[in-house]
Amino acid sequence: MTNNMQRRIKLQGEEINYNLRKSRRARRLRLTIYCDGSFSVSAPRRLALGDIENYILQKSNWVLAKLKIFKEKSANSIFSKNTTKDYFQFKRAALELAQKKASQFNQWYNLPYHCISIRNQKTRWGSCSKLGNLSYNYKIIFLPARLADYIIVHELCHLKEFNHSRRFWDLVAQTLPDYKQRRKEIKNA
Repeated sequence: MTNNMQRRIKLQGEEINYNLRKSRRARRLRLTIYCDGSFSVSAPRRLALGDIENYILQKSNWVLAKLKIFKEKSANSIFSKNTTKDYFQFKRAALELAQKKASQFNQWYNLPYHCISIRNQKTRWGSCSKLGNLSYNYKIIFLPARLADYIIVHELCHLKEFNHSRRFWDLVAQTLPDYKQRRKEIKNA
């Protein structure tokens, strides 16, 4: 069972809101800054609030630096200025792109998949389920084509190798020999 609480903490004179998630399944403290500038802390249920806040205070430089980066990105982002209507248009365009590219690359791989869906994911560009469902972030349409290709191929290859083993990366390299460079670029996108 998970327990969620909205909290505030003062870091270097600045009041910061965060979501505290206490869970029996959590084994350690984890701080997460999302691309929308929100801040979350996951903690083991048994950990005292004082210990959690001391840990956040120890990591205050990191927290404030990341929050600043994401708030600046968000202020300059085209995503924060769009309407629901825009979102559905982007989602439709992303689905068309993902279907077209997956079909193109799958001529090489010939891997069966069930369906392709588009979501608004905060922390990932794509995913592949054990059932063979491919899911992509709608923001893929705003990436350069070479990076969109990398995301499509990456998830397609998970249909055969559901891990990041050497065999998985060898599979990716069959159609994208420069995948390491693209992977670096996507981390900065």
